[in-house]
Amino acid sequence: MTRILVIVNDVDSHLGNFANWMIRAGVEFDVRIGSVSGVPTKAELTAYDGLILLGGGYMPDETDRAPWLAGEADLVRRGLDTDLPMLGVCLGGQLIAQVIGGEVRARTGTPEKGYTWIDLTEAAAEDPVFAGVAPRSAFLESHVDRIVDLPAEAVLLATSPACRFQAFRVGRAWGTQFHPEASSDNISRWDPENLAELGFNKEVLLREASEREADSLGEAQTLFSAFLAVVREGQRPERS
Repeated sequence: MTRILVIVNDVDSHLGNFANWMIRAGVEFDVRIGSVSGVPTKAELTAYDGLILLGGGYMPDETDRAPWLAGEADLVRRGLDTDLPMLGVCLGGQLIAQVIGGEVRARTGTPEKGYTWIDLTEAAAEDPVFAGVAPRSAFLESHVDRIVDLPAEAVLLATSPACRFQAFRVGRAWGTQFHPEASSDNISRWDPENLAELGFNKEVLLREASEREADSLGEAQTLFSAFLAVVREGQRPERS
């Protein structure tokens, strides 16, 4: 049985569609909520075939507010050292970026909210996870912080006009700024006043979601299924 460890960093940024897709694929997954139970040790990570790090309203080094992020960074380092397949979403992707020597800045550039057009790079066509995704797709965004620099060994896979680093790969670790697990249900829970302060109208975002969500869901499932395939390809024989 394939086993994946999932770290939840914020109750408002949960598994979403990832849960259904893993259940349908027959993947066993353990969910750890950082603020409740912390994260496993590096040694405990050996029990898993893959690692997923979800989003949250923190900077990746904000250990005063989110003390479990230090242990989460240790898991990323162990994963990189052992070639463990990893997928980091939003904060999770930023955490991977910081661990490998990239730079993440708070409240930098133009915020992105709602279904946003993402353009894949030429390198994505050869990538094990992104090769099947359409060259231009809409994915759900929700961020004011962002990656502003990555080391040379990182491969840029996706970008947008407002945010250069939308997706990248280093080794067998993938990071995304966008949320392939999310849906319009997330938008329905957003506070309209907070959105207005950032320059967005909730009704407009929901209307755009109704136009783009179906296609986005298919592309997100293609991406995630490809990640699961990478996890299974690297699964240790004793876990088969």
